[in-house]
Parts: sequence; C-alpha cells; structure tokens
Amino acid sequence: MLTENQRAFGVVFIMILVVTIPAALTLNTVEHAGVREIPPNPTPLGYAWSLLLFLTPLGALTYWFLSHPQYSFQKQAFWRTIALLSPLGIGLDVFFGNDFLTFENHQATLGIGFPAVGGPLPVEELIFYVAGFMVTLLSYIWADEYWLRAYNVPDYEAAARNIPRALRFHGKSVSIGLALVAAAVVYKNVLADPPGGFPAYFAYLCAASFIPSMGLFRTTEPFINWRAFGFTLTWIVLVSLLWEATLALPYGWWGYQERAMMGIFVGAWSGLPLEAVLVWLAVTFTTVIIFESVKIWVASRRPLASFLMG
Repeated sequence: MLTENQRAFGVVFIMILVVTIPAALTLNTVEHAGVREIPPNPTPLGYAWSLLLFLTPLGALTYWFLSHPQYSFQKQAFWRTIALLSPLGIGLDVFFGNDFLTFENHQATLGIGFPAVGGPLPVEELIFYVAGFMVTLLSYIWADEYWLRAYNVPDYEAAARNIPRALRFHGKSVSIGLALVAAAVVYKNVLADPPGGFPAYFAYLCAASFIPSMGLFRTTEPFINWRAFGFTLTWIVLVSLLWEATLALPYGWWGYQERAMMGIFVGAWSGLPLEAVLVWLAVTFTTVIIFESVKIWVASRRPLASFLMG
C-alpha cells in the first residue's frame, strides 16, 4: 500500500508525462524548421538583462524568506545547500563549459570573462547558475512553507530525530541512471545524425542528479513536499523554455556543442537539444533532495557523521 507522499510523488511524474508526450509529438511534426534572418547585434546586452528572469523572483523570495524569523533551521539548511550546489554549476562551466556550450553573440554580454578550461566564458554564466540554484530552492521553500504548506511535514524536527541514518543505498536510482546513459550512448551511435561519439552532457546530468539520490532518496522521500516540487519544476521549466527556445538560441546568447549532445534536437526551437530541457528536471530534483537532506540534519541536531552513518 502506497503512502500519501508516495502517491504524490507518482502524480508529479504523471503530470510531466501528460505535458511532455503531446508536446513532443506536436514538435516532431516540424520537419523543416524556419530560418530566422538575424541582423548584426540584434540584442545589445540581451543575456545580461535576461538574468532578471532569475534575479527578480530571487529578490522577492529572498525578502520573504529572510523576513520570517520562524524559519531558523530552514535558513541554515538553505545556505548550506547553496554552498554545496553552486560548485556543481560553476564546475560545469569551468571544466566543461567550452566542451558543452558555445557563446557566439559576445555583444549580448557585459564582455567580462572568467577563466575556464579552453578559454574564458562570460561572467553571466556564473550568475546564471548560482541564481538558478537559489531561485529553484527558494521557490520550493516558498511553496512548501506557505503556498502548499498543508502538505508538508507538520513536526519536522521530531520526524528528523527519528532518522536512524541518512545514507541508505537506493539501487533503483543507480539502475535508472546507468540505463539512461546506456540508452543515450546507443542513440548517439546508432540513430543520431551524424552517428558516433559520447553524450557527455547527458552523462554529466545523470551523474549530478542520480548520484545524490542514490544514497539520500530513501531518507528524504517522506519529507519532500511533492506538490511543492511539482509547482517548482513547472515554473522553472517554463522560464527556461522562454529563455532558451525564444531568446538564447535564436539570438546566439549561448548554444550547444552538437558533438557533446546525445543527438535529439528540437528543430522548432532553433535546434534546442533535449539536454537543455532535462537539465532543469535534474536541477530541481537534485536541489530538493540535497536541501531536504541538509534540513533533516540541521533539524536533528546531530553530528554529521552520526547523521549520515548512524
């Protein structure tokens, strides 16, 4: 018999399927994508200004969160989670940014670069990833603590103290992650046009998302407010599609190295790779699991080693 939280978890992914399946079928009918004629410098500082898509809600949510004194252990968990997650996005840029991404329209940025393997990247990328993690997490916290509060854990601190140990192996996560990477490798080498290579970006997303869930999902699943998760995922994906499909790719703010993608591109969205959509599913999933793990630890008031291993 499934618990109420487990049923809510299932509903979230049914919601994803009922949107993505008809969308994918409809977008697949575009066999010959239109080509837009872009004049020189069509969006001066466009990428820089577009960061307001994250920074504006981030400012509002930060004010709401910090102005409520009752969220004491949630605030501790928030800052510790951001300290853990920000290096994932920054590391993606520093070590793999030039392998996975392209930045052709330099006039859409401030022109300030930061060092990365293969050459400097626009400073907007650092703001994009750090602000992206923060606004994703604050959106979940806002929905969990206010908008959909009726579905969160009523006495979180008491429930957290009953956790024997946080790290519990979750084989399904590993199996799903390995199966997804294997399927991507097969697709890229058999069905992609042109075939051949390794889907490095997709493999990175699976590793960043499924490795944390491997050890922490069993512990965090009863604590996650899956309705708040669904709300957060929906609006984050909508913003990212507005950002990438209608602005970033058509106007060259950033693009994707085809050799590092699995080979599934949406022609109607200027050749947007599937990974660009999946990244926000991975970001939301990983952010929430890490946050709930840290929040349980803070609420339990136990030493880290005892919390993780019992």
